[in-house]
Amino acid sequence: MQNFASGEGYWAHVDLNEVPNIKSPPPGQKSRELHNRCTKYFKGLSGQVKLFPVAFESGAGCVLTDADGNRYIDFSSGIYVATLGHCHPKVTEAVREYAGKLMNCHDFTTRIKTRLVEKLAEVLPGDLNGFQFYDSGTTAVEAGQRVLRAATGKHEMLSCFYDFHGKTYGGVSLGHIRSFVYGPCRAPGMHMVPRPNTYRPMFTRPDGSADTDRYIEFFDEYINKATVHNVAGFVLESIQGWGGSVMPPEDFFPKLRKYCDEKGLLLMADEVLTSWGRTGKWLCMEHWDVVPDIVAIGKGFGNGFPVTCVAVREPYAESFESISASSSYGGNPMACAAALASTEVIEEENLLERAAHLGDLALKRMEKMKAEHAIVGDVRAKGCLMGIELVKDKATKEPFDDAGKLVYQKAFTKGLAWIPAGHILRMSPPIIMEDEVLLKGLDIIDEAIGETEKELT
Repeated sequence: MQNFASGEGYWAHVDLNEVPNIKSPPPGQKSRELHNRCTKYFKGLSGQVKLFPVAFESGAGCVLTDADGNRYIDFSSGIYVATLGHCHPKVTEAVREYAGKLMNCHDFTTRIKTRLVEKLAEVLPGDLNGFQFYDSGTTAVEAGQRVLRAATGKHEMLSCFYDFHGKTYGGVSLGHIRSFVYGPCRAPGMHMVPRPNTYRPMFTRPDGSADTDRYIEFFDEYINKATVHNVAGFVLESIQGWGGSVMPPEDFFPKLRKYCDEKGLLLMADEVLTSWGRTGKWLCMEHWDVVPDIVAIGKGFGNGFPVTCVAVREPYAESFESISASSSYGGNPMACAAALASTEVIEEENLLERAAHLGDLALKRMEKMKAEHAIVGDVRAKGCLMGIELVKDKATKEPFDDAGKLVYQKAFTKGLAWIPAGHILRMSPPIIMEDEVLLKGLDIIDEAIGETEKELT
């Protein structure tokens, strides 16, 4: 295994003469047989599986192979998780070592946990140096909420329209998910407000761009009129992932940080999806030189191994002591080994720079699609977090859900494994991807969009 920058001999090199390689139209017979056997008992599938019920057998780097031997370029990373590609040798070896050495000892100190927290304190910005570990993004967000309340002595929180913060009651109460199973209302004290969307702004300047100042003014008015004046702070995604890779204006988070400081509110960033190299930084907030008071880190943190982290600024770190912070699986040696190995790989292979480069390359290619296709309303990318928004009309921006589903299925059939979100096509390729592989994947999407336009317009 060599540093990515060295090029020659890199372990995850993809031969585009061999990938994609569709031997039988997917989902093939073996995939369907496995899927039918599994779903006889396994329920509650994601929308992407329902749209394309393929069964995967293996993954290596940026390539996935299904049960029928079809090979796909991976533009999903297992839903933003395998940031370093599938089965990175260093991460695999780290987990293997501790699977045979020490799997779990609750929250007792271990050498591998000590090395990990020291590394986190080194790479994270500002004074984010209080940590606790968990096994899922939702659990980390819930713990972050408890820290927020403990640090302030207040209970109300503000989140934003179309945010996603997990599927527990606390996470759902901060997010856009609606389901009767969570009850007829959000948890007490949870409020949602609009946030700037560069493509679909609610408050605009004369030139039509998002007016961040008016959003901040609205927040202030909302807090004064709609809360009981017991607001602990804001909880929001740095970039909305589930909402469709929705990017904020460049001035939003600096102005929100300033507002929170002026009003005595804390700022919690849900970076489960956007952290650990996905956008070209350790934390996405670093793009705007903003340090949150509390941050949830996950998904790519362990490159597929279930490990997440809550990081807290030094003035509030002792709040962990009052929230019963430990968990059964959080910080187990295998998890810490995976997270430390993933962190070291990002450093050793210069992958923050690599992710930023891939984002720039993708945006140029997607801008060409936008110019050439009537149904492409907007394209966006920050590092390897990308989105294409499909519309029925560029002037009205009416969402084109049917096109989104069809483009997703067509591209998958051609050998691209990726993520649908209604009319928004989401992409999260591994940050180790080579330029030619990225462009090949985007070519497949371009071709699928063209075919869909002919069928639906």
